[in-house]
Amino acid sequence: MKDYEELKFQDDFMFCKILQENEDLCKELTELVIGRKIGSIVKTEKQKAIKVSEDGHGVRFDVYFEDDEKTVYDIEMQRSDTLELPLRSRYYQGMIDVDYLEKGKEYKELPDSYIIFLCTFDLFKMGYHKYSFEPMCREVENLLLDDGTNRTFICAGGDKDDVSEDMKSLIDYLAGKDADSNLTSRIDAKVKEAIEKSLWRKEYMTYKEHMDQELNRGIEIGRILTRFEDGMPIEKIAEKSGITVEAVKKILEEYKMI
Repeated sequence: MKDYEELKFQDDFMFCKILQENEDLCKELTELVIGRKIGSIVKTEKQKAIKVSEDGHGVRFDVYFEDDEKTVYDIEMQRSDTLELPLRSRYYQGMIDVDYLEKGKEYKELPDSYIIFLCTFDLFKMGYHKYSFEPMCREVENLLLDDGTNRTFICAGGDKDDVSEDMKSLIDYLAGKDADSNLTSRIDAKVKEAIEKSLWRKEYMTYKEHMDQELNRGIEIGRILTRFEDGMPIEKIAEKSGITVEAVKKILEEYKMI
């Protein structure tokens, strides 16, 4: 992972901190993306985590907030095509609903929600800078399902004249170019201030250490799975990995290898 001094707005840690700590920038960026004014931000949760059950698959949102019009927003930075972003956006939208219903809300109380992915590449490879999706009836023209869900993908690498100059400036900034608009200049100034004043250095070092540990654990799990697939006995795998036989079995069970 990068050193603290090398961080850019596009890096997950800095992206989250800048938008979480500067509501004015978060609000303005969101309004630019969805193309309308939003209510005042009343609740921001730092990398909000939702887990359905102890052994279930959960989600940790990058920038999650609500406005005073009871609309929920999630903004995600995406620097690589993991080939499942449309499905992940569906899952994120569903998890927002599950979170609300588990609080004792009724279906009619579900909030409108926006899932926004800021991509440094053209996800759909059709040359557009913005792809917005709402559920639409196939049989009846212009009939929306009106379930309050919205998913938007902002993409660098497009060649269409489909967005405003301010949006193009934001997209160019996400792609690594210099800030050249009011919004991107203010974002960039906050990034430089955070670096120069080491505002979140200690927090980043803890984050970096955790991510390094997760990476090392993933590498070790990969070795264990490969050794088992190659026919190595569990006892030998445990010896080479420096862990107990029970720990090896638990990993193999988790990945449904035994």
